[in-house]
Amino acid sequence: MDTTIGLAVSQQKYLPAGAGEKDLHAIVTVEVSGAEGAAPGPALAEVLVIDCSSSMERPEEKFRAAKNAAVAALQLLPDGTPFAVVAGTHRAVTAYPPDGERAMAVAGAATRAAAEAAVHGLVAAGGTCVGSWLDLSGRLLGGQPAPIRHVLMLTDGRNEHDHFRPLADVLAAVAGQFVCDAWGIGEDWDARLLLQVAGALHGGADAVREESALVGAYEQLVRGLLAKAVPELTLTVGTLPGSRLRYVRQTFPTEAPLTAQAAEPGTYLTRAWGNELRRYHVCVTVDPEGQLHGEELLAAEIGVRTPVGAPVPPPDPVPLVVHWTDDPVLSGVTDEQVLHFQLYEQLGQAVADAADAYQRRAPDRAAEHLGRAVGLAHRAGARRQLAELRRLVEIHDAAAGQVSLRRDIKPVDFQHLITASSHSTYGPEPGGPAPDPGTQPGAVLAPCPACGRRVPVKARFCPRCGRTLGES
Repeated sequence: MDTTIGLAVSQQKYLPAGAGEKDLHAIVTVEVSGAEGAAPGPALAEVLVIDCSSSMERPEEKFRAAKNAAVAALQLLPDGTPFAVVAGTHRAVTAYPPDGERAMAVAGAATRAAAEAAVHGLVAAGGTCVGSWLDLSGRLLGGQPAPIRHVLMLTDGRNEHDHFRPLADVLAAVAGQFVCDAWGIGEDWDARLLLQVAGALHGGADAVREESALVGAYEQLVRGLLAKAVPELTLTVGTLPGSRLRYVRQTFPTEAPLTAQAAEPGTYLTRAWGNELRRYHVCVTVDPEGQLHGEELLAAEIGVRTPVGAPVPPPDPVPLVVHWTDDPVLSGVTDEQVLHFQLYEQLGQAVADAADAYQRRAPDRAAEHLGRAVGLAHRAGARRQLAELRRLVEIHDAAAGQVSLRRDIKPVDFQHLITASSHSTYGPEPGGPAPDPGTQPGAVLAPCPACGRRVPVKARFCPRCGRTLGES
């Protein structure tokens, strides 16, 4: 089966025709299928980063779980996979292979056994400088030809020695070089640190409550990595006159901001695809001035580019359209997918506000924000977030957001909630079960016979040359 890429858009096309710019929102779905045929081993180069700061020994079960999880990940690497193990404290060293900062081992029976011995021999002593860990990981992976370069990082603490190698500088330097999944363990890790790393390096952030769960989590993650067959896809958003791109965010399976390529505005690089589906929130600002009313107009064109030389054909681009109307019934409708993911965005903000208020010792404000979060999570069907919220509040009426703050709150419960809030659910199909009148699950474009501009097939006029479409 050949690898294919699907592309679809769900939006509300009708906007009020009054003066002033308006925001046009859409959820873009990209789906890769048929990617099973790639040989997984040579496609992946892996660096395992283990926090070896002094706190990892308190309790000792935490460090033991970290070692066991790393060994479980090593055992799953196919023969021929380049790999390394980094021991991270306030500095970073290669625990395996032991022969320098630029060398990586090649997975095989002997190297896996030696790496496992090195992992079990690690000692917890030192501080925490995540920038150093990722800097070394970048140097190790820099010479690797593997199309998918990945770092799996575990920490139990906070970036207390950032001054040794500032994380922001390192993230800027290594962006685009590898994907990093960041995990927390224990009671003192920092969710925002994990999200900062994962967001900049196209990965995910998560944590385990029980040390014993880490092995299973690592095994699941590595198996998912070995199913990746498409190293990268580039999402493109090309706007037309009268439109400008405001932002693009990944909304599923995790919430993450996307940064446009500096050399090519409107292009967004996404990394490491297997058989999976991801969704993106695209917001384009449109201006009705000088535009035809009552017509379906092209505001932007969304596409997906594949790497040069890749055997995977790109999908046809899809349009983002706008229809200016004086009918408040039409313009008052919200696309169901857009609404679903806007709820998650608002939920993330409510959780962040609650955590900040609690840290400022403002429990009443924290409870207010947590109540708002409960109401949003209830509307979105966010079961994981609701489960985490119940550790912080007693829920009296989820729909109304009526809660009371628990007295036995652990600070780490906020960290788990913040991390959970970066994960979203699939949401409705394009247009939802009962499509709104303004839902546009995928308009069709055709060239104007007079000037060649691509316009929606339902348009009666070409906005560039004024040609009445259908004229001979």
